[in-house]
Amino acid sequence: MICKETLFSDHAITQMFKRNISVDDVKFALVNGELIVTYVNDKPFPSYLLLAYVGNRPIHILTGKDETLERCIIITAYEPDESIWEIGFKLKKK
Repeated sequence: MICKETLFSDHAITQMFKRNISVDDVKFALVNGELIVTYVNDKPFPSYLLLAYVGNRPIHILTGKDETLERCIIITAYEPDESIWEIGFKLKKK
């Protein structure tokens, strides 16, 4: 995902700290991650769920994107839970 600027919500910073996910991990995921879900109707901007592997660790990054300014706003970051996500962490279990 191309982001000329990356901003972090207060929630994202808090969760990243709790979950030991660094700013570098998030930036790596933005560049190298796989887009797994698009939420086109989110406001104020569409948001995107990305999956990336930092080393062997899977992480999900939820980011909003202001397409006009190519600005990404990180909403949250977490390690997907195997009890919630299918193998590969791309689909939620039903």
